[in-house]
Amino acid sequence: MRYDAVGQAWCTTTELCDLLYKNPDLDITNFLVEDGHKFNHSVRTLFAEMPLLKNYTEWIGDVNEFHDSKQNTWLMPAEYRELDIAAWLLSQCTKEAELQRVGEELLLYQERDLFNLLRFMKYLVDTLRKNNVVWGVGRGSSVASYILYLIGVHKINSLYYDLDIQEFLK
Repeated sequence: MRYDAVGQAWCTTTELCDLLYKNPDLDITNFLVEDGHKFNHSVRTLFAEMPLLKNYTEWIGDVNEFHDSKQNTWLMPAEYRELDIAAWLLSQCTKEAELQRVGEELLLYQERDLFNLLRFMKYLVDTLRKNNVVWGVGRGSSVASYILYLIGVHKINSLYYDLDIQEFLK
């Protein structure tokens, strides 16, 4: 596996074949390959019911432009991409203090254009729960976010412990 200047991971088709020998159930759709044209052509020609490989293309340009372009590419189902996360979070509140805190935090998340991140975190937590995966109680400054508590990212109620959101979203 190689990484380019903007952090994209890619491999050659030979390296991908080696990985498949070690793990035949590997999901090859998650890989960028140097040249998957021959493989993809064979799949199409043979009408094989196999996934196509994604070809690696080196990013030519500024690193910040790359990150901006990827900011809108979140791999999650449409129901989560289209979720009104602010309305969902507000619906989880039962007390005035909770509504106030969620409103305050939503403004901070919105200023930083992080609503897609919140949607993805909801998708991730729902997926973990659905598959009975256990994850940690909470780490670092993220436990200061009441919104992340409501989503289920961590188990620390920042309102109860009077944790300042500014510790997380500085």
